[in-house]
Amino acid sequence: MAGHRIYGMSFGSIYPLYLTKLERKDHTRAELDQVITWLTGYDEAGLAEAIADGRTLEAFFADAPAINPNASLITGVICGLRVEEIEDPLMQQIRYMDKLVDEVARGKKMTSILRGSQVATA
Repeated sequence: MAGHRIYGMSFGSIYPLYLTKLERKDHTRAELDQVITWLTGYDEAGLAEAIADGRTLEAFFADAPAINPNASLITGVICGLRVEEIEDPLMQQIRYMDKLVDEVARGKKMTSILRGSQVATA
């Protein structure tokens, strides 16, 4: 089965777009890294490596140390689709990440974004 073309995009090309979006709304790289590490389990070094090595989004999520078990609590609409109704697990994970970034950009409280999880700030 052929995957969606977004699966072949590099995480390193997507990350700066997320960062630009957040910086335009007066948010920081630390906030971006916090939501991505919460979702994927990557640490700071792993995230830097994923950005630098050109791995695809498919590989980024396949290599993720641990998708957060509370990720299923992420709900809402992104790109016209309800994230909780997306059937393809990889596409759902990508859209979870998009949704988290959107919530940071909108200024939602971090405890709410992280679905009540306690995560140390960077």
